[in-house]
Amino acid sequence: MDGILNVYKEPGFTSHDVVAKLRGICKQKKIGHTGTLDPDASGVLVVCLGNATKLCDMLTDQSKEYQAVMLLGCVTDTQDTTGKVLLERPVTVDEAQVRQAVLSFVGEYDQLPPMYSALKVNGQKLCDLARAGREVERQSRRVTIHSVTIEEISLPRVTMTVACSKGTYIRTLCHDIGQLLGCGAAMEHLVRTRSGRFEIGDARRLSEIERLAQSGGLSEAILRTDAVFEGLEAAVVLPEAKRLADNGNPLFCEHLQMRRADGKSTEKGIGYADGQRLRVYGADGRFYGVYVWQAQQHRFKPVKLFL
Repeated sequence: MDGILNVYKEPGFTSHDVVAKLRGICKQKKIGHTGTLDPDASGVLVVCLGNATKLCDMLTDQSKEYQAVMLLGCVTDTQDTTGKVLLERPVTVDEAQVRQAVLSFVGEYDQLPPMYSALKVNGQKLCDLARAGREVERQSRRVTIHSVTIEEISLPRVTMTVACSKGTYIRTLCHDIGQLLGCGAAMEHLVRTRSGRFEIGDARRLSEIERLAQSGGLSEAILRTDAVFEGLEAAVVLPEAKRLADNGNPLFCEHLQMRRADGKSTEKGIGYADGQRLRVYGADGRFYGVYVWQAQQHRFKPVKLFL
């Protein structure tokens, strides 16, 4: 099977557990996910099957949205409440100070990845080093907090919805907010509500996916690979250029039958901006992949193929 599953990861499962379980349910090995969720976190985990695993890097790069509960007055070694408590302080700040501190993180900032994470330094996972009692130097990474909506403040707890760039650790964000407030903070609860275009309302639990597989209806849960690119204009490879496309070669306008919604001319790429992307299909409906228009060469070059 080729395509994408929007899975609701339940607390207690690792992202790896979900993939391993799906290999058994779908009876295929080629499966990958597009962004790790902590074992105690829940929510959207986008999983790619078959040739859609080529999408993993592209989908991982997309923005995410989370609902989190931050507990003020507590600092732990894991930056969430599952870890060892390192420090406890009284919470003397008021709601206005909390609101100001939280919203000050909207925009870009340099975030230091936590030791308890799957990131690797010199080939070793940081979490493995942390469990061995070792702490190593890490490089800060520039992340973007697109927006924060404070849902509720009931001190010492703050419930908020955070939209952010890839690579953002919400527990580290909570930790950093606590540092700014001077009382410390740890993440108490986390749900990923969106990953790119995939929403939690459409996510399916593993038990539901298993029932669909047993009844022969699994295909209804799998999104086609090309559906991710529905915002791009489409073209069909003409019969005389099929061999070029099958071998992954660049294609010229005369090789394609354009399907432009705006009706503009496509002769020699007129109407296409340099760098504009296009999804390409065979005459039989097979999805070849995504191509990009190179104005100087007057051709479409493959960006990602799904042959």
